[in-house]
Amino acid sequence: MLDAAECPPTYSISPQLVQGIIAGGKEAVFKAQEGAEDNKKSAEDDLKAKAFSSDDVLVGLAASGRTPYVIGGLKYARGIGATTISAACCSNSAIARYADFPLEMITGPEVITGSTRMKAGTAQKMLLNMLSTAVMIKLGKVYQNLMVDVHVSNLKLQERAVRIIMAATDVSYESAVELLKKTNGRVKLAIVMHLTGADLPQAQKLLACSNDSIRQIQTDIGKDKQCSN
Repeated sequence: MLDAAECPPTYSISPQLVQGIIAGGKEAVFKAQEGAEDNKKSAEDDLKAKAFSSDDVLVGLAASGRTPYVIGGLKYARGIGATTISAACCSNSAIARYADFPLEMITGPEVITGSTRMKAGTAQKMLLNMLSTAVMIKLGKVYQNLMVDVHVSNLKLQERAVRIIMAATDVSYESAVELLKKTNGRVKLAIVMHLTGADLPQAQKLLACSNDSIRQIQTDIGKDKQCSN
């Protein structure tokens, strides 16, 4: 749930692109819903409520590797032809049987026996960070090691946006602020405008022709490839 919540402000994506689903619903994030994870059918119901389809990918998380709710979700997803990933903190887990890509994080016994919110929970968050970050890189949301699609929604992020432009273009602070103003806070557009010398409409066209990727724009320019859109 936390990884999903962090993706929209970090990468300016729709909240629907990465979603967290938990046994017992949103209330379970703040107060444990005892017994909810034992219901296989409720996972199917929750996925249907999200209009989950064969075009989607489901990541089933269960530290024990045998949680009924997660098994139910993975079985349903696989049954409709969706890609499935399992993530367990033990080997040869039950959920792995329903996954196209079974992942294992062998964290070993917890310091407090059975308290999987500790090592196992931390390892799962790290794994989700890797998965979502890799997806965002493939979608062109990252340039170099910079989150160039950051959503500038407060003063802290505005300052970060300016620093990102400075790092990507080697311009001064003042120039970065001016570029950010010209693009109404859109960092990626500001970088494209500086790197290519394009005005705002031209920069928007370049991104549209390159699947929203600065790297692709640079590759196309290097090959003298013209945008046809």
